[in-house]
Amino acid sequence: MSAPTPEELHDVRLHVNGSVHEVQVPARRLLSDALRHDCGLTGTHVGCEHGVCGACTVLVDGAPVRSCLMFAVSAVDAEITTVEGLTEAEDTLSPVQQAFSDCHGLQCGFCTPGFLTTITAGLKDNPDPTEDEAREMIAGNLCRCTGYQNIVKSVLRAAEIERERA
Repeated sequence: MSAPTPEELHDVRLHVNGSVHEVQVPARRLLSDALRHDCGLTGTHVGCEHGVCGACTVLVDGAPVRSCLMFAVSAVDAEITTVEGLTEAEDTLSPVQQAFSDCHGLQCGFCTPGFLTTITAGLKDNPDPTEDEAREMIAGNLCRCTGYQNIVKSVLRAAEIERERA
């Protein structure tokens, strides 16, 4: 029996958090795996690997995307923002990050990166959500610890912080 042939690698240029990452990946390498293993950005968490939990959510050209469902080769030249890229300036939390801190919107923290990126995109579309709209905004992200109350408060607080900063 002969040895399997090595999988062909593709040169991929990923624009992540304002930096360019030149990586070589197999055609079926998931964006989540490329970010974590090839770019060294471990803030993107992988929970279900089926696009259900939302822990792997990143922003691709400003839109929330489940990175466990997207191939890295599909993200060439797109602007990708991970949780590491949400800070606005050195040591300055984004409004969403600050709100999570203010409102105790996290417990174990596993789901938090996906919530932070999802809410960041959601507030761009709806900068002044109602409580029901905040719940709808986070409906695709699962959390096992919080019961969502403080996450909803965090969405509303982040909108308030954004208005204060404007």
